[in-house]
Amino acid sequence: MALDYLVVGTITSPHGVHGEVKVYPLTDDVTRFKKCKELYLNVNNEYRLLHVTGVKFSGQFVILKFAEFQTMNDVEGLRKKELLVDRAHAVKLQKDEYFIADLIGLKVFEKERFVGTIKDVIETGANDVYIIEKEDGKELLLPAIKDCILKVDVPNERMEVFILPGLEDE
Repeated sequence: MALDYLVVGTITSPHGVHGEVKVYPLTDDVTRFKKCKELYLNVNNEYRLLHVTGVKFSGQFVILKFAEFQTMNDVEGLRKKELLVDRAHAVKLQKDEYFIADLIGLKVFEKERFVGTIKDVIETGANDVYIIEKEDGKELLLPAIKDCILKVDVPNERMEVFILPGLEDE
């Protein structure tokens, strides 16, 4: 089941005295923040709409200014809070690209044999690696390459795979 919101960053700290925040981006394309007019702040699983009025970049971080906050005291309590976009404003995916949030929880099958459930995704740079939790509690690390990932069916929460010899210990 698709989530309505997708995480794009985590607030790490206030920045300056005018209510800006330093954000660790959790998106492949940090320039997406330049196009964002609205983001949602996750506070105890309640989503507060914020209006972006300024975007700057500082090293690996994004500095954001929101209309709703004017002072450092306004944003002091926002450390470690997630910033999200609603799915309608998410980046458009290419063929065979998926949001990690949509992959986690998929049931994984090799032919008709149930392998396990996707628990997490490791982003390695070369290709992602899916962490599949097997029924016995062990984990299988499966590279997200065309040889291994045969079909992804997000609406039916199912992934069909081929496990290369040596990846799964018997």
